[in-house]
Amino acid sequence: MTRTARSSLALAVIFAAGALCADEIGDAENGAVLFGYCSGCHEVGADAESGIGPHLNGIFGRAAGSIDGFYYSDGLNRMGADGLIWDLRTLDAYIENPRALVSGTRMSFDGWDNAQERADVLAYLRLYSDNPADLPEAEPTARPSEVELPPEVLAIQGDVAYGEYLASDCKTCHQQDGSDAGIPSITRWPVDDFVVAMHAYKRKLRPHPVMQMQAGRLSDEEIAALAAYFKDLD
Repeated sequence: MTRTARSSLALAVIFAAGALCADEIGDAENGAVLFGYCSGCHEVGADAESGIGPHLNGIFGRAAGSIDGFYYSDGLNRMGADGLIWDLRTLDAYIENPRALVSGTRMSFDGWDNAQERADVLAYLRLYSDNPADLPEAEPTARPSEVELPPEVLAIQGDVAYGEYLASDCKTCHQQDGSDAGIPSITRWPVDDFVVAMHAYKRKLRPHPVMQMQAGRLSDEEIAALAAYFKDLD
């Protein structure tokens, strides 16, 4: 059996195992397709890890801001301390309008207007929260890297002090405190995600003309320095 066939079979088993729960929310199979819009920042499934956003395994029933080691916004930490639990109602509200539910969230997403599509995505995510230990493994659903970079480029150790010097141009638009006022936050991004994104702009694979111009001026070492600086920025 090929890897693709095994993956399809694993997903089919997951959908069957979670059908009752999923059907009460929406169409989990369509949600798996729609999750592609989320997977640039979030992973779910076997071997899912936190990156730009936290992984979403076990999201139902989890307290907001509760994954150890992930850098949440002050707003999410505050909501978690106040008792916000992710359930169908709160997740639907957050996906519909993140900033309406959590003031100051770092999630760079304007919101999902279509109620049925939100229900389908939540039905898909619910499959990874219903007694996860009993669920078969499936392929991680994060998107593949936008740019395949040589290992030596990803291995460059960025100079934080040099990154701070270079970051003045970045911080004319991106807020140092991680707030998002229409421009995505880049504070506390994982180094590899930052480097890949900048090289995607540099190669004009990402379409923003200002970012293409800014990234096009930077060497591999300068990109690494900026990534190192923003990774641990308070």
